Amino acid sequence: MRKVLILINAKAGTGKAGSRLMQIVTEAAKAGYEPLVFPILPGTELSSEHLIGAYGRETDLILCSGGDGTLNHVMNAIMSLRRKPVLAYLPAGSTNDFAKGLGIPSNKQRALEAALYGGTYAYDVGSINGRYFNYVAAFGAFTEISYDTKQEWKNVLGYAAYFLSAIVELHANIRYSQHLVIETEQGTEEGDDVFGAVCNSASVGGLPLFGKAGVKLNDGKMELLLIKAPKNLLELQGMASILRKGVSNHPGISFKQITHVTFKSEKDLAWTVDGEFGGSYKESAIRVHKHAITIMTNGV
Repeated sequence: MRKVLILINAKAGTGKAGSRLMQIVTEAAKAGYEPLVFPILPGTELSSEHLIGAYGRETDLILCSGGDGTLNHVMNAIMSLRRKPVLAYLPAGSTNDFAKGLGIPSNKQRALEAALYGGTYAYDVGSINGRYFNYVAAFGAFTEISYDTKQEWKNVLGYAAYFLSAIVELHANIRYSQHLVIETEQGTEEGDDVFGAVCNSASVGGLPLFGKAGVKLNDGKMELLLIKAPKNLLELQGMASILRKGVSNHPGISFKQITHVTFKSEKDLAWTVDGEFGGSYKESAIRVHKHAITIMTNGV
């Protein structure tokens, strides 16, 4: 019998990820899997890293329920295995940008059916100084919002919580900029940036940044977005208005597809990775790992 390791982060999103546990276990057994179930308790021996390290080698499928941060930790643990089991994901967070891009249904029952009976899809993951990410590594103004926004706000307001936090922090962030040397396979550029992101998703933080750019999650490339430091608040608001509708031509906005990129700065550059704090570095090397993870989905 095939084996499935079921990992539940009951604190993700609205805190209801564990309410359907019996249904998940029952459906997995009906699908021909022998289920092994654990709660995810970060910082303990029940963390996803410990559990996948202990049981992942003997598992055919790893099914996790949680938010984008949960998925990031599970994916990082899978990447450490020589033989990588297939990943299945039941999104239970506040935004679930990446799940939508993968074609994983938002409806809970349909998502479970996709996890157990859907098809497999091999997607690209990124890495920044050795840590992997599914869909975004970002720096600069507003990046702290994703991991600092209060969970209660996210539960009640959803996407609007991020915009509310952004409004609160707007005047502080207008003064932010980093002088960077950025190297890609397309050349080197230098300048002052207020925000930057390497993405593998058409939508980030609920914004359809790359909705019209033909983003593919399995082409061995990711999207590099850079926003130059604005001269004033009005210019920043103008760029924000453009980004809300998707990336388009603007002298302050740069967009290109890359396979690798290195950021060099005189002082530490703080990153958010899949919505969580991702470390601070003076030199940040990002590369794309093509078809690194195979996930269950209804189709992309």
